[in-house]
Amino acid sequence: MIERKTIQNIVRSYDADNITIGVLGGHSGLDVCRGAKKHGFKTLAVCQKGREKTYTKYYKTRDDGRGCIDETIVLDKFADITRPDIQEILRDKNTIFIHNRYFWVYFDFEDIENRFNVPIYGTREMVKLEERDVPKNQYYLLEKAGIRFPYIFEKPEDIDRLVIVKVNEAIRGYERAFFYASNYEDYKKKSDELLEKKMITKSALDDAVIEEYVVGAQVNFNYFYSMIDDELEIMGTDTRRQTNLDGLLRLPANEQLEVLKYLKPKMIETGHIAATTKESIIEKIFKLGEQFVDTTKKEVPPGIIGPFALQGAIASDRGKEEMVVFDVSMRIPGSPLTRFTPHSGYLYGDSISYGERIAMEIKKATETNRLEEIVT
Repeated sequence: MIERKTIQNIVRSYDADNITIGVLGGHSGLDVCRGAKKHGFKTLAVCQKGREKTYTKYYKTRDDGRGCIDETIVLDKFADITRPDIQEILRDKNTIFIHNRYFWVYFDFEDIENRFNVPIYGTREMVKLEERDVPKNQYYLLEKAGIRFPYIFEKPEDIDRLVIVKVNEAIRGYERAFFYASNYEDYKKKSDELLEKKMITKSALDDAVIEEYVVGAQVNFNYFYSMIDDELEIMGTDTRRQTNLDGLLRLPANEQLEVLKYLKPKMIETGHIAATTKESIIEKIFKLGEQFVDTTKKEVPPGIIGPFALQGAIASDRGKEEMVVFDVSMRIPGSPLTRFTPHSGYLYGDSISYGERIAMEIKKATETNRLEEIVT
């Protein structure tokens, strides 16, 4: 692990008046860069060849002020960002990198933790805890924080209710080939079908999480924890749009049964839909976020920095409304529409995006000489 003091020394050497905000070309890069430009930062996107036009052409900064990507570095593959020459370019530009899910899907965790000598806004060792097969992962943190999450079955033979089996695709290991099962026989039938079609691998199935399926109104709560102000904020709420699941759900029930003879539901993230919540649950949601922040400070110091999300459903199966968390995002979530829900507007007057909130925090840190506190 790169020592935090090494990164802090790099950031101390930066020209604080000429900070560049760096992103990977994907996930939430445009959201971050739009916010960064609004607050006077230079922006840079590191792109993968064949997927670069969004950043080099369509949203590049123009002379008339349009666009939000000032500069791009196009690489053969995203993982080349760890090359020493690329890192040197980034440091020479006083770059602070904003990590997202792309940043970890396309890299080996150890490369980022041990060999990427560029300051990252956020806690670089926390994102791997989203994985379900590492120590002190999201389930561990949720349990320590006293936050309810679905019951986890240790082995498929124990299934005694509807479960969702969280297994990754064979071809794209970061995407989902999740399936539902109501007992062991059902599990065996469905997993064997996926194995036979080579949609999943035996090793992925062995590592899968078998999770109780909780019925409730699905909603993601997107937070921002300010290290500078020591304050938690709710940035917004949304729900997921998944293919091909969403298309199936729009069919009448009898048509769904016919279609399911020929294909299986997939839950590949395609987008998000803004979702509002009633005010009576806001205090509960703040409390959960505060519990999570406090736990991360104890378990993975310095704890969560900036954006994160608790994703799940509001259930009422115990006689009260209760948030059940299915997943934790320990970096900027992939939904740029959180600003179209009202929560940040209640605090700031106008609703703001994650990209803008991150830029505000970095700007405040540079103005108060506290930049080293928010990078790792």
